[in-house]
Amino acid sequence: MESLVSPSLILSLIFVAVGIFIIAKGLVIVRQSEVMVIERLGSFNRVLESGVNIIIPFIERPRPITIIRYVKMGQEYHPVASDETRIDRRETVMDFPGQPVVTTDNVTVSINGALYYQIIDPRRAVYEVANMSQAVEVLAKTTLRSVVGKMELDKLFESRSEVNNAIQAEMEEPASKWGVKLTRVEVQDISMPEEVEEAMRLQMAAERKRRATVTEAEGEKAAAIAMAQGQRESAILNAQGDKESAILRAQGEQESIRLVLSAIGDSEDNKQAVIGYLLGQSYIKALPTMAKDGERVFVPYESSALLGSMGMFRELTGSPEDAVRSSLQRDGLRSGMVGGSGANS
Repeated sequence: MESLVSPSLILSLIFVAVGIFIIAKGLVIVRQSEVMVIERLGSFNRVLESGVNIIIPFIERPRPITIIRYVKMGQEYHPVASDETRIDRRETVMDFPGQPVVTTDNVTVSINGALYYQIIDPRRAVYEVANMSQAVEVLAKTTLRSVVGKMELDKLFESRSEVNNAIQAEMEEPASKWGVKLTRVEVQDISMPEEVEEAMRLQMAAERKRRATVTEAEGEKAAAIAMAQGQRESAILNAQGDKESAILRAQGEQESIRLVLSAIGDSEDNKQAVIGYLLGQSYIKALPTMAKDGERVFVPYESSALLGSMGMFRELTGSPEDAVRSSLQRDGLRSGMVGGSGANS
């Protein structure tokens, strides 16, 4: 009985299966933002970009790259290495654990940093360095120790941005040889010994107390200056008021004396009498004030003469006010008589 399957059919099926296998192995789909480094018989051939690509199976193969990532387990970070044939060209973050660093003032701190990098030349990242991610990590750690070791602890806290820029500037040149571009470096956390933290807290409390004392002193100084300026302006205004008041009183007394003299005559005896009267009147007005300051009042000898002149002036002419009033009445009568005579004429 003849066989149902001929040898030619079996051979054809074998060729078809091998062709499908070769096509499946040679057909490579590269996703967006990924590349693959292809070697042909052990040497670099080309870089596959995103899209559908075809390689020759068993002759061409992708070259893997070693990537180290840190995985947090509990409170510690553990490195995990993996060989990947697809190289990610997106920006990648490397969060390496805290590193002990000694500052210039001999304080040991632990700094936890984050490094952002991007592979821009996959060929260099594969062939120029044995382990790209490990090389970048070690470079970041050593550069961090070098930069922080030149600074004091207080300066480190005040200028984190300067530390980040200094680390990035020193890492750019060696990283560019590996086809890696450093986008930025960030210092995440700075841990210090407990005794150093306690000393810094005491220093901060003392600094705040000093600032409060200085602010209070400046406030008291400003208040004292404002009060002194107010008192000065008040004294000036009071002095100006006293001056104007004295001038007005003097002008009033001058006008009063002039009116009295014009009423009784401006002879020398009348002038002496008027002056004596006015002085005695001022003295009598001051006696109640003098009596308030003590139990006894001493009247000087010259006061009797002043009082005598006042009495004599009143006996002769009455008070100065009466003399002025009579003078004004006489002037009025004269003006009336003059007016009447003119009318009769």
